[in-house]
Amino acid sequence: MRALLIPAAIAAGLALAPAAFAAQTTTGMIKSIDAKTHTVTLDNGTAYTLPTSFKEKGLKVGEKVSINWDMKAGKHQATTVTAVK
Repeated sequence: MRALLIPAAIAAGLALAPAAFAAQTTTGMIKSIDAKTHTVTLDNGTAYTLPTSFKEKGLKVGEKVSINWDMKAGKHQATTVTAVK
């Protein structure tokens, strides 16, 4: 029985490992910012939902930014947005 548990545990760990590295990074120019819906839309048309705790920190339309995000419930959920110089 123990001989079956170890391979099963290893297989489960390997199956879950990609989820830990699912975050992606995108760079682009801000096309619009909507404070009411907590979204930032880049010039490529993709909208990113910001965490409700996100502080604008002086981001403005036309600024180049880097966005770290995950796909959750079919939406691009931003974890960080930083200005690129």
